[in-house]
Amino acid sequence: MSSLQGKVALITGGAHRIGATTTRMLHAEGMNIIVHYRSSRDAAQALQEELNARRENSIVLIQADLHETAKITEMVREASKAWGRLDVVVNNASSFYPTPIGQIDEKVWDDLIGSNLKAPLFLSQAAAPHLKTSHGCIVNIVDIHADRPLKNHTVYSVAKAGLVMLTKSLARELGPEVRVNAVAPGAILWPEREIDDVTKKRIISGTALKRQGQPEDIARAVRFLIKHADYMSGQVLTVDGGRTLTN
Repeated sequence: MSSLQGKVALITGGAHRIGATTTRMLHAEGMNIIVHYRSSRDAAQALQEELNARRENSIVLIQADLHETAKITEMVREASKAWGRLDVVVNNASSFYPTPIGQIDEKVWDDLIGSNLKAPLFLSQAAAPHLKTSHGCIVNIVDIHADRPLKNHTVYSVAKAGLVMLTKSLARELGPEVRVNAVAPGAILWPEREIDDVTKKRIISGTALKRQGQPEDIARAVRFLIKHADYMSGQVLTVDGGRTLTN
């Protein structure tokens, strides 16, 4: 068992939803966390106050638009200076919305590919020297729809498929010093846009476990890949209640 006490993680989109749950769980393991956010300032500050109250000076916030590559490089520079090291990068930040064929334009392409694929690439590249020094790891949050495309979400599905390949490619490029793995969530949190109850019931009925997952299920998978998976790299851990068995 590897101790995470005193190690440092940078989590993109770490202020709310799955990102915040992951932040809390890794913090409970003794890690110091750099929480990236783009527009969720209030949520980020509330999380910082909550966790710093438990352990003083253990959470640092960095605001950045991950579509701006220069800011990604600066963010990694700031993150590595916070505690003088960087052990883990969790590429969690993501845009998600439908892009039906006939309505796709360059703006939505650039946004979805940018947040789900381009930003993780440039963030991982910028962090690589620090992670090699610490023999650290990268965990990418992908999606079960990287393999089974979601209807009306072509660009998002393509972006997550690219992130799966990026996970495998980086594992080859950055080994042996850095491990790179991914977690693919299924039905964990519903999208922030409204979904009707019939659709929710249909999705849940398609899982082998017949229930919705929780953010903690994904956070535990991330923690496992960081803490216990010393001989895993280039792998995707699917956490979907068995949904991909039937859908």
